[in-house]
Amino acid sequence: MYKAITHSVQVRVEPSYQPRHSLATKGPNKNKHVWSYTIEIFNLGQSDIQLRTRYWHIIDGEGRVQEVSGRGVVGEEPIIAAGESYSYSSGCPLESESGIMSGYFGMEDEDGRRFDVEIPAFSLDLPDKPRIVH
Repeated sequence: MYKAITHSVQVRVEPSYQPRHSLATKGPNKNKHVWSYTIEIFNLGQSDIQLRTRYWHIIDGEGRVQEVSGRGVVGEEPIIAAGESYSYSSGCPLESESGIMSGYFGMEDEDGRRFDVEIPAFSLDLPDKPRIVH
């Protein structure tokens, strides 16, 4: 599990390799490896916050970079009450056997002030391979 705390918001991430959705073959689409990840966001502050945006920086094991940004997560812009949490699951396909993801959530407090919350960098590695420091 990976975690970070920014502005009284804790983000925890648990990645998991998905062999049933992954394949390794020869040819133009030679590799496709899929990981799922579960994110849990804890509001440790005294007021409600709303998740407005997300930004992902993804680097695969070959050094290829993808950037993903947009509104909310999984079609939602959840309000997280003080002392409460919100969790969701999603996935990431890569053409290599490893990678790393990091990013941030754009949050808004009750007064309309916006701030970013760090998503801790987390490693995407095959379960039977040695972990690679990216």
